[in-house]
Amino acid sequence: MLSVELRLKGSGLPMSKRQRSEILEAHRSRGRLLVAGGVKSFVLDEGDGEPVVLVHGVPASSFLYRKLVPELAARGLRGIAFDLPGMGFAERPENFDYSWSGLGRFASAAVDELGLERFHLVVHDIGGPIGFEVGIAHPQRIRSLTVLNSLVEVHGFTKPWVMRPFGVRGIGEAWLATMTPTTIVPLMHLIGVKDRKASSREELAAYVDLLKREDGGRAFLKVMRGFETTAEKQRMYVDWVTRAGFPIEVVWGADDPALGVDTKGAVFRRLLPDAPFTELPGKHFLQEEQPSAIADRIAAAVSRAGPG
Repeated sequence: MLSVELRLKGSGLPMSKRQRSEILEAHRSRGRLLVAGGVKSFVLDEGDGEPVVLVHGVPASSFLYRKLVPELAARGLRGIAFDLPGMGFAERPENFDYSWSGLGRFASAAVDELGLERFHLVVHDIGGPIGFEVGIAHPQRIRSLTVLNSLVEVHGFTKPWVMRPFGVRGIGEAWLATMTPTTIVPLMHLIGVKDRKASSREELAAYVDLLKREDGGRAFLKVMRGFETTAEKQRMYVDWVTRAGFPIEVVWGADDPALGVDTKGAVFRRLLPDAPFTELPGKHFLQEEQPSAIADRIAAAVSRAGPG
């Protein structure tokens, strides 16, 4: 771990704090306050037409969808991405339930607060299990599902090496301390973003600013220690996905080293043999690299769902 840290610290030039602040302020100015389940959060909500709810994973927030939301709006859809508690601009309550179940309850409260009777669901990373919690709680409200590099067979899931230390008390705090605007950029290129021209260094560095904010990332560590990788949860998620009465699209970054297309992606191929499966050039955060192509596949799922 130390050797990785040293390599990361030696990469690139110092980040511009002013540029990162401008990027984050531009992001904030596009959205608005959202209060759901008594927790203050932040939502991007752009466009008209069929609502599409985009659920993020870790270590991310609605910022991950900042390119995709306008692409959906351009296709006549309403793109909606909110920050889950503990991440992005959302509050980080000390006593909040940061498990997938707890985050799923927040997401359900968020769609209620947004007045969404029926909507299309898009999930990424652990946003998969969190979004599935919403679908299981409100099965008649989901019109289509688009899965981006996510999980459904969660029993015994082992985190990718870069995320594994966060789950261990003491080691997680130390590993989080190494995450700085300088170190996060090469790490993002290693795991998340293949095309180095897709996003600026300052944009990628902003991820760590959003991760730590006022609590230094303590709530994020609770999220990382709240994974419910039980057989019961797997049965719930697999049953819901395979019995879905709505269109499903699966979209994967072909070069994702964290949730590989030949491993985690293959699970969806097996469980959903009739669902369109699209591989796109990119790594784990393919929203940074392929927003237009992803929007096309979401629009295809919306079209297959028919009139609302």
